[in-house]
Amino acid sequence: MTFSAVLLVTAVVGAVSVIRSVRLRALVYSLPLPMTLALVTTGYGVDGAQVLGVLGLNLFFVTVALTHQRLRWHILLADGAGIGVYVVLSAGLVAVDVPFEVALAGTLVLWVAGMLLRRRRARPVTVTTDGSASTGLPVPLKLVVIFVGAILTALLGAVLRAMVVTFPYSGVLVAVEARRQLFEFTAHFARNSLALVAFLTAYHYVQDVSTAGALGAGWAAFAVVAAALHLPWRPRAA
Repeated sequence: MTFSAVLLVTAVVGAVSVIRSVRLRALVYSLPLPMTLALVTTGYGVDGAQVLGVLGLNLFFVTVALTHQRLRWHILLADGAGIGVYVVLSAGLVAVDVPFEVALAGTLVLWVAGMLLRRRRARPVTVTTDGSASTGLPVPLKLVVIFVGAILTALLGAVLRAMVVTFPYSGVLVAVEARRQLFEFTAHFARNSLALVAFLTAYHYVQDVSTAGALGAGWAAFAVVAAALHLPWRPRAA
């Protein structure tokens, strides 16, 4: 990844660090900004592996949440475990040619199953607004730490080849910021990840025409699906 990608990751994590609502944090993190920059700067396209990479993003946060909040690992060790899971998954995806439609169908089935399971096990969730996930560092120092961390994650992403498109660059640092609400954050991100699938799908089908057109189609698809996911759907009174 380029220096501009490092700056972008820094900006995303900096924004997340000052947002108090976990739901809004997850939405901001879900914006396909790192994906967009990776697609523009690396020359990689979108195929089945990248769609399955969205599952890798979810597995990253699930792993961090489980190891940090259940097993009481230090957040940096939990981050390392999450990265390890993503890297292993990526190695398998890079080695196997997964047809796009097969990957898309499988991802959608798993997303629906995950949402149904979440609904069955749903508990009342209180939206966190106290900012308790803050690192407590002064903002300038926090940005320096974020910037250094972004450089390190970018260096790791350089070995992932096409899977850099979905590598959780900002996720590594966002997990630190959201460490006290990781399960709640993970649940919100899992729902938002459908919009990322929409982004990648639209990009895939337009990428042979032009990169600019594919990006425009991808962002439009993301916006439509994200809006649908966040609309306050309420049944009408009888």
